[in-house]
Amino acid sequence: MKPRILFFDSGLGGLSIYMHTSPLIPQAEFIYCLDNAAFPYSEKPAQVINERCRMICQQIHTQYPLDLIIIACNTASTVVLPSLRSVFSCPIVGTVPAIKPAVALSTSKHLALLATKGTVSRPYVDELIQKFAQDCKFEKFGSTLLVEMAEDKLQGKPVDMLALRKHLAPLQQIPDLDTLVQGCTHFPFLEDEFRQLLPQVKNFVNSSEAITNRVLFLLNQKGGHPHNEYSPPQRKLFATACLSQAKVEIFANLGFSKAKILLL
Repeated sequence: MKPRILFFDSGLGGLSIYMHTSPLIPQAEFIYCLDNAAFPYSEKPAQVINERCRMICQQIHTQYPLDLIIIACNTASTVVLPSLRSVFSCPIVGTVPAIKPAVALSTSKHLALLATKGTVSRPYVDELIQKFAQDCKFEKFGSTLLVEMAEDKLQGKPVDMLALRKHLAPLQQIPDLDTLVQGCTHFPFLEDEFRQLLPQVKNFVNSSEAITNRVLFLLNQKGGHPHNEYSPPQRKLFATACLSQAKVEIFANLGFSKAKILLL
């Protein structure tokens, strides 16, 4: 059985989910779509994100019927899941900050959520903190700059450590901060730099494992779908604007076909 799975993000961050999940489903057909015409989502109005995600996913689904959709973006997941679930019959897996497992790891009970400005401002995040971290002190740190830095790093550009140090200064000044929740799928790509600049943090937590476990559960429950059962694995790429050569090479190295540009 070859389930067809869509990974959706505004940029390259969803690759942190794809790289964790895809090796465990070698029989699947993968589609990655980046809404790079609207990158970054971090400060876009919720209505704009909702409309774009729905239109893009529906357009892809029309061409390639999907068995499962992963919204590999925390910002989008905080606003689009109810809308998508109302129009798709296939499972929709969102990406939400891993608050609960982070709290379990923390000994000081002083944690930080590092996410986009859009994510940290959503009521859903406050509800997660209220539900799972009542006995903890939680810093919420929203950043668009870090998304852009991660995107640049993936394309081979050096990280400006001086700028990053200055940007993270508020967190550097918290000595008992022991756990950092990476509430954006771009941020695992900056974890090495975070570890250098935040030496007091012992635990760096992201949602990749939880998403992978959820996807495996849903696929086992669904039983997959026989799309071209005996063909070799396929990886299709969609974008909403032309890709830089660096991005083309990133996806080519991962086995994705040449990007098809969606017209919205």
